[in-house]
Amino acid sequence: MKIIDIGANLTDPVFRGKYRGKQAHADDMPHMLERARASGIVGMMVTGGSLSESAEAVRLSREHPGLFATVGCHPTRSSEVDKHSGGADAYFAGLRALIDDNRDIVVAVGECGLDYDRLHFAAKDVQNKYFERQFELAAATGLPMFLHSRNTGGDFERIMRANRDRFSGGVVHSFTGSADEARQLLDLGLYIGINGCSLKTEENLAAVRTIPIDRLMIETDCPYCEIRKTHASHALLATDAAWTAPDAKKKERWDSDSMVKGRNEPCMIRQVLTVLAQLHGVGEAELAERMFENTRSVFFKNVKHNF
Repeated sequence: MKIIDIGANLTDPVFRGKYRGKQAHADDMPHMLERARASGIVGMMVTGGSLSESAEAVRLSREHPGLFATVGCHPTRSSEVDKHSGGADAYFAGLRALIDDNRDIVVAVGECGLDYDRLHFAAKDVQNKYFERQFELAAATGLPMFLHSRNTGGDFERIMRANRDRFSGGVVHSFTGSADEARQLLDLGLYIGINGCSLKTEENLAAVRTIPIDRLMIETDCPYCEIRKTHASHALLATDAAWTAPDAKKKERWDSDSMVKGRNEPCMIRQVLTVLAQLHGVGEAELAERMFENTRSVFFKNVKHNF
């Protein structure tokens, strides 16, 4: 089984043992990556959500085989563009330089899009302005896009339609919308990424069932979006599954063989796979292979890799 986690926030300090600025345990990045490999993950896309975070995603991808970076500005970080010392032009020049200097490991422009659930981080007009600008990066570099959409009242789809000829393809990750929203994204030729946050309610499950497997991608969005016992999807996790999650302990009782409670990890993608296979009535191995090929065809056509 081969799996690519399309959304891993490995720049988060928690994967270095640091929580809210305090070191709680040793850096366990190598142990976390080993658990990922043991679960079947052969590649991960490390999410870049700002200029500095994108640079860190590139650095991690250089350091660890099998990691690849996205480069872009998340909608909730778009307010930092105008505050950049050189202004917006310098900010986007920095993103472009990161891409141009690292074409062997940068696989997408993003994470970019719109998020109207968190307007306290960036106003609508700011989000829209700098989302539009990232199509320039995609057009200039030929890279696909790693996209984000939350409660946008149709603005996301409108902007995507207006710019659809400027980028080769992409995925709307961490999808939590309705079946109608999924259909609109599919009509735009986009893929849809699913993680634990996509599977919280019965309405979520019904929407995900409508997405054909040849347009699905899989992710964890770690350290966020784990499947919890309160989620509707939890009932679909088989008790006799072929894969068993590693033990998890509170961060105060950390050891190198255990996950940290409350910190989602890439290896937990296997739970997302189990739920998706149940929803679509197919075997896990068959579904994993289909999603692996979906991901490889969009993001890895022009990047050297060993999978």
